Amino acid sequence: MQRVFKAFFLLTALSLTVQSAWADKYSDALDSFQKAGESAEFFGKAYGYALFPSIGKAGMGIGGAHGEGQVYRGGKQVGTSKMTQITVGFQLGGQVYSQIIFFEDERAFTEFTSGNFEFGAQATAVAITAGASAQTTTGGGTSGGVSGGTKNAETASAGFHKGMAIFTIAKGGLMYEATLGGQKFSYTPL
Repeated sequence: MQRVFKAFFLLTALSLTVQSAWADKYSDALDSFQKAGESAEFFGKAYGYALFPSIGKAGMGIGGAHGEGQVYRGGKQVGTSKMTQITVGFQLGGQVYSQIIFFEDERAFTEFTSGNFEFGAQATAVAITAGASAQTTTGGGTSGGVSGGTKNAETASAGFHKGMAIFTIAKGGLMYEATLGGQKFSYTPL
């Protein structure tokens, strides 16, 4: 157990080091999502989005992840968000990735910014290789959708699943996992 926490804190420290090395981590992450795969289409049709330039994740049986981001509506920053995740299951390794969550409409945006939003254990994201295209589906594997959680929507439309679409870009590390656990988000308005 102690090794798990050491690995998690080591990865978090590595993530913070990587973050501080970027001159403008948000601009770089935004640029990556605007140029990579299907996520570029969502900038024109989404009501808003939450951008997390670096999320550090590590685990060995029990794991965790953490990242800080900014929330945008109409292309302007309206707040900040923190993501934490605890996972239990078969997992080993660590990784750092960027994540963006698009909100289909004001209702989905309001649910996320209510201050206590959570994605359930079945939440999945489209994993994008920078410069490559990805497919958004509502099935298993690499799908763009959310499930479960304390507050979520009920329908899927126009590439959104339950009012949201999630994309990630791996930045480094290697992790194998078959885990149960959801991402929890806090929100602070500007």
